[in-house]
Amino acid sequence: MLFFLALAAKRGLVVDAYTDEAVGLMEKGPDGRVAMTRVTLRPKVLFAGEHRPDRQTLEQLHHQSHQLCFIANSVKSEVVTEIRE
Repeated sequence: MLFFLALAAKRGLVVDAYTDEAVGLMEKGPDGRVAMTRVTLRPKVLFAGEHRPDRQTLEQLHHQSHQLCFIANSVKSEVVTEIRE
């Protein structure tokens, strides 16, 4: 979320609210140990003001945020983003 907020601010977007309903999937890995194998993020962002992003811009912001995210770059699990509107 922090990278998303920073990237949005650089584009002149004002974020009024940011919520996420993340869901994780735990299953046995190839080594037989239970691990978090997939995380699905479901962010919902509300913007204030007149300048609001279209769907393509919103997807770009989430993609760039994911690439910069320390946690996403640290975990072995698949991380998927499903933008809610």
